Amino acid sequence: MLATCIRSIRSLTRYPDYEIIIVDNGSVQDATRRLFKEFAADPAIRILSRPEPFNFSRLNNAAARAATGAILGLINNDIEVTHAAWLDEMVALAIRPETGCVGAKLMYPDGRLQHAGVVIGLGGVAGHAHRFARADDPGYLGRLRSVHEVGAVTAACLVIRREVYDAVGGLDEELTVAFNDVDFCLKVHAAGYLNLWTPFAALIHHESASRGRDLTPAKAKRFADEHASMQRRWGAQLLGDPYYSPHLTYDREDSSLRLR
Repeated sequence: MLATCIRSIRSLTRYPDYEIIIVDNGSVQDATRRLFKEFAADPAIRILSRPEPFNFSRLNNAAARAATGAILGLINNDIEVTHAAWLDEMVALAIRPETGCVGAKLMYPDGRLQHAGVVIGLGGVAGHAHRFARADDPGYLGRLRSVHEVGAVTAACLVIRREVYDAVGGLDEELTVAFNDVDFCLKVHAAGYLNLWTPFAALIHHESASRGRDLTPAKAKRFADEHASMQRRWGAQLLGDPYYSPHLTYDREDSSLRLR
């Protein structure tokens, strides 16, 4: 999966000047080590070794500190690039002075929509708008066909200026797995920046292929704790998203009409 991610970036991305920092969080398979050896020969790629308990926020913050560019891109290892202009599109939006986080259109391998922006308050904390929509679905009032402001975007594929990332303190390391990207976007918005989603950067997201679902008792408890932490932190702000119509449901991710 990592091979697919990195090779698709290197073979398809048109953007001329970028570096890749792969965070090695205690990999043990021989195949992975052989892959790292192959990638190490590429001057655009660095391997950052972090053999420690998994903490998404801490790992990405470490990579951000190691990065040399003025623009940061958080990219999950389960992302696959499918067209050349994805990074051009995201950087063009991110460099605007009023912009904070920029998110991409992410599709499941079967062609259905996985991410078109995050709605604050959906499901109690946050959820994805239009999840499972068809690839050609225009969305509510054509939103899936246009760049627009959103409450948050997923950190599975997120681009932001370093100055903004640093100004809000990066990802909160107390949120180890869930909601750290939502919390981050809320901090960015509170600092006066707009979070944007674009349909013109479309990629495949093999969602949760590395970490799996939160179904074991330990993972379920951790998810519940982080859910409660978000509600304590943001309180009333989780009761309504200013970029989501109050006439639409907060019980489902299909942007259907609210019935009560």
